[in-house]
Amino acid sequence: MEEKKGFFRRLVEGLTKTRNNIVSSIDNIFSGFSSIDDDFYDEIEEILVMGDLGINATTAIIEDLKRRVKEQKIKEPSECKQLLIESIKEQMNVGETAYEFENRQSVVLVIGVNGVGKTTSVGKLAGKLKDQGKRVVIAAADTFRAAAGEQLTEWAHRAGVDIVAHQEGSDPAAVVYDAIQAAKARKADVLLCDTAGRLHNKKNLMAELGKINRIIDREYPEAFRETLVVLDGTTGQNALAQAREFSEVADITGIILTKLDGTAKGGIAVAIHSELGIPVKYIGVGESIDDLQKFDADEFVNALFHIEE
Repeated sequence: MEEKKGFFRRLVEGLTKTRNNIVSSIDNIFSGFSSIDDDFYDEIEEILVMGDLGINATTAIIEDLKRRVKEQKIKEPSECKQLLIESIKEQMNVGETAYEFENRQSVVLVIGVNGVGKTTSVGKLAGKLKDQGKRVVIAAADTFRAAAGEQLTEWAHRAGVDIVAHQEGSDPAAVVYDAIQAAKARKADVLLCDTAGRLHNKKNLMAELGKINRIIDREYPEAFRETLVVLDGTTGQNALAQAREFSEVADITGIILTKLDGTAKGGIAVAIHSELGIPVKYIGVGESIDDLQKFDADEFVNALFHIEE
């Protein structure tokens, strides 16, 4: 519980910038308008878009807000704040099935461009799963980035899990093949694969992921499949663009949103979910192994509006 509390505090800090942009402006609207009219909704809409929530999510939130106001016959703008918060939470709810892979024998592919914290996220996720009593094997299949293997090996030792790695520049699919054999032999619950994500060369990436997927289908057909993309929360709309491009080359089932620790454009979590239908499943707020947590819509929106439960 203490860890959770600390995480919430760090999340609150990490969302400061978004909060300052969105929340203070929204509070001004709720106190500044005397009636609920089109201008009132337009102002809210503009602030949400500026907060990186994206057009789709914003439209859905505004529609939902209008519906609630009508149903509850609300006349005072100040009474809309709680409804708006509920509406944002509803947009982001990932549901119980989001973490199905944790309860099954599974293969989790983790993709992401360099510099977003992908390798670190794989290490942290391995640690979290190990803490839940799972047997974890990591495949170091990002063989193109110098030092990715070393970095991941260090995380694996820290988390106390097995790692399968080849030398730099070797075939990622071959690493995955060996890792599957190791996962079977060791009766692993989860095989975590750190894979490359060179988006500027989509054809190669597509071919590589295709090859990896074929090997998993052939060698480990019984495994439950999960494909997570790691995105840097500080990049806002750019993260959304990356998520969109990755979803063109792979069947993405979830997002790990990192670096929500200072300059983050936190609204992007809402946008990605709404625009692409891909839920944010984990968020990272710092460097230590506990700084990766399951995404909790209530907690996230509370941190955004700085509401202590």
